[in-house]
Amino acid sequence: MYFKKILTGFITVFTATLITCAVVTLLWNLSVHGQKTVDWKTSFRIALAMGIIIPWVAIPRGKHN
Repeated sequence: MYFKKILTGFITVFTATLITCAVVTLLWNLSVHGQKTVDWKTSFRIALAMGIIIPWVAIPRGKHN
């Protein structure tokens, strides 16, 4: 049950972060460099880190006796 919550949280956070980072890098490259490019490496790395860290910290584990 705990693993399922972590996995669902990972997929949700990973997807949201990947889309957000892709849009931000696209807008940055468009405004600064005048090119329509997305930095997929950076977007993927940030999404992977956030997808692991946020659900792991945010989802309570319950009582441990």
